[in-house]
Amino acid sequence: MDFDLSEEQRLIQDTARRFAAEQIAPTLDEEERKHEFRADRVAKMGALGFFSCAVPEELGGSGMGFVESTLMGEQIARVSASWRVPFNMQNLGPALTVSKFGTPAQRKKYVPGWVAGTQLGFFAMTEPNTGSDVASMRTHALDKGDHWEVHGNKMWISQAHVGDAGLLYAYTDRSKGNKGITAFIIEPKKMKGCSARAIETKLGLHCAPTGELVFEGMKVPKENVLGQPGDGFRICMWQLNQTRLGCAAGALGVAGGALDLAIKYANERQQFGKPISQHQMIQAQIAEMTVEHQSAQMLVYRAAWLKDQGRPNQYETSVAKLAASEAAVHAANECMKIYGSYGFSTEFPAERFYRDAKSLQVVEGTSNVQKIIISGMACGHTPNRE
Repeated sequence: MDFDLSEEQRLIQDTARRFAAEQIAPTLDEEERKHEFRADRVAKMGALGFFSCAVPEELGGSGMGFVESTLMGEQIARVSASWRVPFNMQNLGPALTVSKFGTPAQRKKYVPGWVAGTQLGFFAMTEPNTGSDVASMRTHALDKGDHWEVHGNKMWISQAHVGDAGLLYAYTDRSKGNKGITAFIIEPKKMKGCSARAIETKLGLHCAPTGELVFEGMKVPKENVLGQPGDGFRICMWQLNQTRLGCAAGALGVAGGALDLAIKYANERQQFGKPISQHQMIQAQIAEMTVEHQSAQMLVYRAAWLKDQGRPNQYETSVAKLAASEAAVHAANECMKIYGSYGFSTEFPAERFYRDAKSLQVVEGTSNVQKIIISGMACGHTPNRE
């Protein structure tokens, strides 16, 4: 086994690290206070190839794969978990899914804009009463001959109210159960019958916009069906296995960023005549954070590598996502405790890491859902898939 990164991968990693330090960190505190999202920054990330991984070169892909995407997402999240989210909204979600299941016309029309970051993407699954149980969604589309008419609403959708084009999952034949769900490519700003609003009552991810989509007879052209009617659930599950890796990469970044903060503060803070990093209880906390972070890192990198090899990886991706998200929450919690009263202050980044980390136990399948997936495959009840 070779645990070394290639020279090109190290360069990619360094590019993302420098972008986070130079383009995000200097203004992050102010942007967090204002809950500010910057579309121009998404375009800058696109121009650097951040959203080009695993996409065919004729559609704007760079020849890079999932490992490179993971390395970049991790470095961005070490500074800001909010700015890791576009990796999923642009690349690992819409771009990859349409690249795999779309028609040549759909791929040509939509994928390059998502990859370039000039067209803001999203994917709409969650509803007010539908989360982990995707098949319980109520949003539905009626066949009107030359178009589909969509009714319902979606909630907690990243980039919903700023999105230009994205994916929507809705029932077209409820009698068939999950085989009656269809995937659509929609453009909310252009299609009549769709409205969007921001959700600002969030614990964290203040620079990653989240919103609600309401469909009141939205007309979707027949050519905007992704795959065939009834393929939606299968497409949705495939997509989640890709975006789940993006969340795992983000969790690595949060865990690593919290660990960096804790070590720096522990070496600076003096108590009882010496830096607190020389006290055994603090050392035990940092040791636990380090072991969990490095363990998760190996799991996430392995899942990304398996994807690049085209091998079954749903099992390994869920293992990685569970381990990394739990490590991130624990690291952020320990970091706050090491900071003491300052960890409770909004003047220091420890509390932001704590707030942002909690989202990683929820998005792209909760920690409980990951345990169901993992145990099902471990016991041989379900097969491992790509």
